[in-house]
Amino acid sequence: MIIWGMEKIYLVSGTIGCIFFVISMIFSGSMVSGDRMRANLASETTEHRDERNKITLNSLYIALPNIIVAVLFYYLRK
Repeated sequence: MIIWGMEKIYLVSGTIGCIFFVISMIFSGSMVSGDRMRANLASETTEHRDERNKITLNSLYIALPNIIVAVLFYYLRK
């Protein structure tokens, strides 16, 4: 806010939202091929899968409000 002013505040929230959204996609395993996903699911333990799902959901819970706020700020400022 100090550098750009209130006109570009949506960039900060949008960037944070996009970063956490990418983290969520990486941890969910949605960015690998089908045979790699099958191999990963077959070799991981239940505890590891639960931890990976927890990280995925928490990252998504952080990303979605930030993206919504960024869109609202963008359209309210235009």
